[in-house]
Amino acid sequence: MNFLKKNLPGLLVCFAIALPSWYLGRLFPVVGGAVIAILAGMLITLFWKNKASADAGIRYTSKWILQAAVVLLGFGMDLNVILETGKQSLPIIVCTISTSLILAYVLHRIMHIPGNISTLVGVGSSICGGSAIAATAPVIGADDDEVAQAISVIFFFNVLAAIFFPMFGHAIGFSTTSGEAFGIFAGTAVNDTSSVTAAASTWDSMWGLGSATLDKAVTVKLTRTLAIIPITLVLALVRSHRAKKEQGQDGTGAQGFSLRKAFPFFILWFMLASVITTVALNLGVSAAVFSPLKELSKFFIVMAMAAIGLNSNIVKLVRTGGKPILMGAVCWAGITAVSLLMQRFLGIW
Repeated sequence: MNFLKKNLPGLLVCFAIALPSWYLGRLFPVVGGAVIAILAGMLITLFWKNKASADAGIRYTSKWILQAAVVLLGFGMDLNVILETGKQSLPIIVCTISTSLILAYVLHRIMHIPGNISTLVGVGSSICGGSAIAATAPVIGADDDEVAQAISVIFFFNVLAAIFFPMFGHAIGFSTTSGEAFGIFAGTAVNDTSSVTAAASTWDSMWGLGSATLDKAVTVKLTRTLAIIPITLVLALVRSHRAKKEQGQDGTGAQGFSLRKAFPFFILWFMLASVITTVALNLGVSAAVFSPLKELSKFFIVMAMAAIGLNSNIVKLVRTGGKPILMGAVCWAGITAVSLLMQRFLGIW
């Protein structure tokens, strides 16, 4: 009962936005329900000044409903395909992550952007947006304002990617009969899981591909998300070393780091769902059995997009200053270019 009392208002608001967005997304597949939900949430939050009663449910939707959507995507996905996709995309993932981190460091030195914000924007751009920022912040001792600024920057480019990448993919000649090239592109070049799923869902809607692009993009994105672990561990060691060197305090630089908090456990549930599907298919169960779960997953994605739109503050983002936004833009452009070049080099596109 306490859960419902706390979260139900926000859940209902997100559901109320998602329902017409889902319907409009079917009428206008070139845009897609996920993008419509993001834009609707952003518009509503400009006029809805007191969201206190719904805030908990909105946060719950943007985090847990989205993760549930990803887990449900595992049903209907063959584990052999997941392993093959991860192996196929690994060189692109390594190159895009390296590109973003290097660019963030160079701009930090040239433009004198604060170190914590530079780290958060670089990690958020290269791995998985808000999740990577949330995992990294305690490791480097970032304060709430730095975290909020970094998330705002990342979210801004997430929205741009969700809206424009499907049109961009069509313009540069990605195959419209297969979701492979655009799925890998979305999974490696878009920052946050939310926008990866939004862009991939839009591509599927545009070309009637079912969930082929979404399956590919999410699998690539989840492979990329695993980079949180080594990067946060390295940052913890670096901060610990600096603390001992500058302050003479043993281990203070690693305070707040938790491997349990850093690891995205919903990946394990996604993999379990995939194992169940793989075993079931090998036993002769029809793939149609899993279709309702995949449709529910798509609706949950639209709900999560509505919540993320409600949590955005474009006015505040503009007021925070241009340097972090410029850094985010450069990282985003660099990741996009490297993802495309690597796909060309590997013969995927």
